[in-house]
Formats: sequence, structure tokens, C-alpha cells
Amino acid sequence: MHSSLFDALTADEIQRASAAVRRERIGGSRPGFAAVFTDEPDKHLLRDGETVSRRARAMVLDRDTGTSYDVVVDLDTDKVVSSTEVEHGSVPMLESEFELVADMIKNDTRYIEALAKRGITDLSLVQLDPWGVANRAEFEVEGKRLWGTTSYLRHFPGDNPYPHPVEGVIAVVDLVAREVVAVHDFGVRPMNPEPSNYTAEHNQPMRTDVAPLEITQPQGVGFRLDGPQLTWQKWRFRINMHPLEGLVIHGAEYLDDGEYRSVMHRGSLSEMVVPYGDPHAEHYWRSAFDAGEYGLGKLANSLRLGCDCLGEIVYLDAVLADENGEPTTIENAVCIHEEDAGILWKHTDWVTGEADVRRSRRLVVSSIATVGNYHYGFYWNFYQDASIEVEVKLLGIVQTRAVEHGETYAHGTPVAPNLIATYHQHLFSFRLDMEVDGWRNSVFQNDSHSLPVGEANPHGNAIGLTKTLIAHENDGDWFTNPHTSRSWTVVNPHKKNRWGMPVGYKLLPGWASATMLAQPPAMVAKRAGFAARNMWVTPYQQDEIRSAGEYPNQDRSGAGLPAWTAGNRHVQDSDVVLWHTLGVTHIPRAEDWPVMPVEKAGFHLLPVNFFDKNPALDVPASTSAHGPADAAASDDTCCHPGE
Repeated sequence: MHSSLFDALTADEIQRASAAVRRERIGGSRPGFAAVFTDEPDKHLLRDGETVSRRARAMVLDRDTGTSYDVVVDLDTDKVVSSTEVEHGSVPMLESEFELVADMIKNDTRYIEALAKRGITDLSLVQLDPWGVANRAEFEVEGKRLWGTTSYLRHFPGDNPYPHPVEGVIAVVDLVAREVVAVHDFGVRPMNPEPSNYTAEHNQPMRTDVAPLEITQPQGVGFRLDGPQLTWQKWRFRINMHPLEGLVIHGAEYLDDGEYRSVMHRGSLSEMVVPYGDPHAEHYWRSAFDAGEYGLGKLANSLRLGCDCLGEIVYLDAVLADENGEPTTIENAVCIHEEDAGILWKHTDWVTGEADVRRSRRLVVSSIATVGNYHYGFYWNFYQDASIEVEVKLLGIVQTRAVEHGETYAHGTPVAPNLIATYHQHLFSFRLDMEVDGWRNSVFQNDSHSLPVGEANPHGNAIGLTKTLIAHENDGDWFTNPHTSRSWTVVNPHKKNRWGMPVGYKLLPGWASATMLAQPPAMVAKRAGFAARNMWVTPYQQDEIRSAGEYPNQDRSGAGLPAWTAGNRHVQDSDVVLWHTLGVTHIPRAEDWPVMPVEKAGFHLLPVNFFDKNPALDVPASTSAHGPADAAASDDTCCHPGE
């Protein structure tokens, strides 16, 4: 399906799109480009055979007025097709604004005096972290560009700042008016006197009994890249990087009997929110929309071999636009490699004693973004049994606040003297534009249950399965349920396998299925309405991409999934999109300090009657761990006697 129309913009296309915006004077004399990306065409037009041009979309800020614009540029003609003023929200933060916020606040006499009360006079060692302020109802945000800040003290330039929060001091700036509109001082509290650094020089001695572990592929990697298209064994798909969503998978197909069968048109993180659970005045308003307020793709790391990725690695760079609309490259933004994934399948014949084993291998496509104190790793794992596992890895440093000596605290965990780590959540919304053997799909909610004892179940052991058809958006109850082993299956009712079953793929939730705990009047509960459910099903709409709306920064309208689904649209036998909310409620442990071990969340997409039998029967046996690399040249196989 005209796959190149969906690919990320090239450096040349970024330059041409931004030049068209400047020619039209959109964004004034100093336009700020918060994001420039492919304006993906409507799939319905392509199916109807219409000619569709390649387009770019730009989120543009007028730095002088604070007005935000949503601009579409036709790249076939290099002309602006549309320019719409954003009604409620605002574009994500620009890189230069991070520095501007800090400079403005550090020159404000109220802020200087507040820090002096705490014995802090060298402001060069003070770090200010910006936060959106839309959760603070007392601030009128229309026509403004407001950011709030929290402060931390470094004892030396490379010091970990988060053990030393400057408690009680909150500053708010208006980046359009170029003024500090408020400095709140909620009272002095003692600062943790101890350093809490995580680097090797501060944590000697290091372990000496860690044996070397080498991962090699003497014959090279088993996948092939052609531009953004990757082919690995029976999988084929395209890899793109979006400045807001980060890693995007397009056109996932699986080869079966000589033909590629469609599984998913587009899969990505749509939005994520991190609401904090401290009710006090200086803390209650903190939350972060890491895609819509900051941009996960723009904050992607340059990954390093042996650190972020291990083995035989192929990297992809990300070409994105900087805030002036010029192309910039994040080197090694995407890591691609193969991993051993344990046993794929095994059977031991108890009569003959012969065992047949196949080891599983997965292809991993990953990226990592840094947003302030946290890091998020996104991993798309493709397996030989035609399943896809999506995994999020949470890393970094927990948010902190200072407390008095001996003070008990109901919303955090002590991690150092006078210091607690606050309770919070990380809620991820994944958008999965499914196309299971074509686009005419239906969705079922699956619940296992016991049957009443009676004529049909005289011994009480019967297990039943209830399949609830999601005919309209608000059918079903939309929460994970481990008691009923709940899953959701996307089926194509027009295609059957050999046994007469409609072909399908099911979404199997993982163990981390948190939903939003904040409730009205908390503004974040409305702004991140997507997080009220674990699952949403909508009909495909080209302009419904971001689950909290396109512009959650400063938006209080409740845009996104709750607004779209209010009409309870028909979704049966149509082009369906799954939106899966997952995440963790993080109650910090002492072991999470001063840097937390990785925490994981995710889900699995599994074929259900998509095939007639196990699609991984043709995976060859592995050679012995100490045998020759060429299995064909040796009978020293460890998995299949007689091969």
C-alpha cells in the first residue's frame, strides 16, 4: 500500500517543508518548529485508487505571540496546503526554551531570595526542571505559553541533583511575555546532606566475579534492510522514527505459503502520561505528557554498543527537524539485533526417550528516550511463531521531595535522610492499527469462566469461553481481568483457516495493566482520559492518531479518545484500531535509589487460528553450544537426534 508515503521525512523534505512555512510567514518572523513529520495519507483514499501526494506536517510556534499552528505542506509542489491555528493546546517544548526558562528564573529577585533563605547563593549549581502547568487551574493558559519549574542542587557539576531538591520553591514563567509570573515559597525544609551518586567512582569496589559474556554471529546478522524496510525470516515491515511518538512500525506482514499476509498497518506509542500522587500544594500539579509536551522521538538517545545493545547490531539514524526547521541527525537512534529467546517448542517422547527441541530467536527493534530524570526503552520483539511482543523498560531516577526530621509521609518512600521518593504512575497508550489478513476486521473480548454445575456440567470441571463482540466503541467493559484471562481478538470474519475458524490476532495484556488513579477534580484525569481504560476500539480515522489529542500541552478540553468515542461509533466488520493502555503504579522502594533497576511493562500480539498449525515447525534445530557453526557440516546438534 504505497508504503513510501508513510515513511519518515528525509533531510531534504524537512528543509523544503520548513522553507514553505517560512515563505508563508506562518509563525511570524521567528517560527519555532516543535515537530516536522510525515502527514500520513488516508488509507481509504489509497484503497479507492486515488492519487495521493507526499505531504509533511509541521507543528509551528510563533515565538513572539505564543500562537501555535498546525501546517500541512504538499511535498510534490512545495506549497502549504493548510495552516490551522491550534485552538486549545500548544506545541511541545522547544529545545531553546529549556535554557530560556532557567535563565529567566535565575535572574528573578524573588527566586534569588527564596534560595538565599536556604543558604544557596551559587545558582550555577542549581538545576531547574520544566513542567507543564495545565493541571494548575488558577493559571489562565489561553494565549500564553506557561511552564512551571522545580529546582535541585548539585554539589559539583557532575553530581546527581535529585537527592537535593530545593523543597517548597516553585516558579512559573510565561515564555511569550518573557517574565516570571509567579514564585511560590511553601516553606523551608531541610535538605538531604548525603550525596547519592550512581557512577562507578562513587560505588567502589566493583564486583570482580563477573565473567565475560560474548554474543557473536560469525556469519553476520540474519535480517536484511532496504532503506526503512526490514525483512527477517518470514517477517517484513518498515521502521520509522516520529519526533513525538518515537519508534513506529509500519506494514507488518508475515510470509505464509509463499505470500505475505498483513497483520498490522501501523503500531506505535500514541501518548504517555506520568501523574504524581502527592496532594500538597507544591506537588499536586505535576504530571508529564512525555510525547505531547516534550517529544519522545526528539529526545531519543544515540545508542552505544555493549551498553544499550549487545551482540551483532545494526543501527538506524533518526533524521528529525530542529526548532529552526533544519534537519538534524540522531546517530544510532534505533538498534536492531537478534536474541536467543529460550525454548520455542519441545517434546520428549516418553516411550522412545527421544527429545525434539527448537530454540526461539527474536528480532529486537528498540530505541531509548530520556525525559528529564526518567528514561524509557521501547522494544518491538518479533518472534518466529508469528507473534509480536511490545515491551517498555522504565529506567532512571525517581522524583523526590524533602521532609522534616522524623516526619512520616503517606505518599512516598524514605530513600535518604530528609528525603522521600513520591508515589506516581507511568501510563502508556499504544495505538495499533490492525489489518488482520486485510482491513475488514471485527474485535471480540474473550473471557474464560467456569460453568454452573448441572446437566451440561455434572462434574463441575467444565471451562467456557465468552466472546463479546465489540460492535460499537463502548461495548465491553475495557479493563484487563486476570481472573477471566481476558484478551481481545481482532478477526477477519471473511477469511477462515482450514478448520473453518476466522483468522485472527489477539492482544494478550501483560502484568502491568495500571489505569489512572487520579480522579476529579484532578485536571490530569480529564486531560489524560485515555488512561481511564485498558482498551479502546475505534474505527480508523486518518486524523485520530494521538490518544490525548494532538496538543495536550496546556490543553484542558479532554481531547482524544474520550471525545472521539462519545458517539459510540460502529466498529464491527470495519477498519479497526486498538488502543491499549498499560503501565505501572510505582511505589518506590529503597532499592530504587539512587538509580532504579529496570522495571518492565508490555503486551503480546499472538496469532489465533491465523494458521492451520504451528507456524514454527520449520525452524531448524540448533547446533551444540560448543559445536561447529555450520550445522549442515556436523551431526553435533543438541536439539534433534537423528538430524
